[in-house]
Amino acid sequence: MSQIAREVVPISIEEEMKKSFLVYSMSAIKQRAIPDVRDGLKPVHRRILWSMHNNNMGPTGPWFKSARVVGDVMGSYHPHGDVAIYDTIVGMVQEFKSRHPLIAGHGNFGSVDDDPPAAMRYTEVRMAPLAQEMVADIARDTVDMVPNYDEKEDEPVVLPARVPHLLMNGSMGIAVVYTTNVPPHNLRELCDGILLYLDNPELSVDELMTAIPGPDFPTAGLILGTRGIRQAYETGRGCVVMQAKTTIEPVEGGRTAIVVTEIPYQVSKKRLIEQIADLVKEKKVTEISAIHDYSDQHGMRIVIELKRDSQPKKVLNYLLKHTQLRTNFHVLMLALVDEQPRVLTLRDVIYHFVEHRKEVITRRSSYELRQLKDRAHILEGFRIALLNLDPVIQTIKESPDPHTARLRLVERFGLSHPQAEAILQMQLQRLTGLEQRKVEDEYRQVVKRIAYLEDILADPTKVVGLIRDDLKEIRDKYGNDRRTRIVPTEAREIGEEDIIAEEETIVTIT
Repeated sequence: MSQIAREVVPISIEEEMKKSFLVYSMSAIKQRAIPDVRDGLKPVHRRILWSMHNNNMGPTGPWFKSARVVGDVMGSYHPHGDVAIYDTIVGMVQEFKSRHPLIAGHGNFGSVDDDPPAAMRYTEVRMAPLAQEMVADIARDTVDMVPNYDEKEDEPVVLPARVPHLLMNGSMGIAVVYTTNVPPHNLRELCDGILLYLDNPELSVDELMTAIPGPDFPTAGLILGTRGIRQAYETGRGCVVMQAKTTIEPVEGGRTAIVVTEIPYQVSKKRLIEQIADLVKEKKVTEISAIHDYSDQHGMRIVIELKRDSQPKKVLNYLLKHTQLRTNFHVLMLALVDEQPRVLTLRDVIYHFVEHRKEVITRRSSYELRQLKDRAHILEGFRIALLNLDPVIQTIKESPDPHTARLRLVERFGLSHPQAEAILQMQLQRLTGLEQRKVEDEYRQVVKRIAYLEDILADPTKVVGLIRDDLKEIRDKYGNDRRTRIVPTEAREIGEEDIIAEEETIVTIT
């Protein structure tokens, strides 16, 4: 029988609000909005990759309905809305949002025009080849595992991540008080930059920028100047000026047109065209006669036709000033370090990635070493049994039961209990000459591998060497050319004189 509380404890609503809001804000920071600096993933991204890996949805396998992935993730690891999970999957598929997508998609996943993707019951997904590098060696005790929300399954705290994902695909998130906005980069350049860092951890930002000159956006376009990039890399905060790639081309009738072939990152092509059309309707730009979108699967092409005798550069300057043909990317490289949000410089991000890889390789080597030592112990037992084959067989035949046989083998031949058990489980075919040679060959290989792993664990430079080898392999296997061109000239404010057409004028002074 429940008892009714007889005492009311007064509390300060101000203190309770502070306490509760702090708990909520930290939960939003850690569980939703801010990525971990080690693998560059938020919990929902990590859980999607882990679930797909667990369900064998690899790049060489069949396609799976997106609805199934969403259901598995929501039911086992991420008890939040299915719409949020599907939106995350869509973002990991879209090539105009992710510089190096981690999920391959089959079906309609939206477009750069902000067209929505098809419903999850229609689209299909599987892991992209690069995603396998995020979960590589996860079964070899490389990362900590924790119970999921209902404690029925385990999930990783962080992924092993052979690739520097935080910088590679960037991240954007809004939490309580904190926000993050990390731009995407070119994987080949990142690998080269980290290799430079491994050679000299004290190198300057300018030295790093010889390998990593700046962000590389999936929609290409231009970056004007390096001042904002350098500031972001030095302090973790900066403003990168992005601009569309445009050319001025002649069209029929002796007229000219402004042709847009690349647009700034995160700009909707449809919305950009609408902005230009609105300026024409409001008669703020009178030189434009027509706007055509000839974009297709081969690339983007927006043609802005101008009237006869128009001055294309003046019109282009006006559009750059008043539309998203030129826009800013405000960099804020904030990530979780030891579960605490921190603003990081470029070298800080690289440092934490390298330290994470050191820990992963050390744990992987220790795990493999334990496995091999156990195997070597069993093989040593086999060797003893094969050298004393007849006495071993006689001992087993004279024993009334397996337990007694095990004890007699231990006492007579100095074996351990696991060795004796393995001998009792040995198939008769292992007694042939060929099988005996296989045991000897395997034992030599295991002993050699044990020595190699012990050497790695005893020498930190060997661990760095393995990180270097991994980076070179990933660079050569997955790297591609830079898309965004960095223009050396710094962006300047477009003034009134830049948008006034040049024409002959008579000035009369009295």
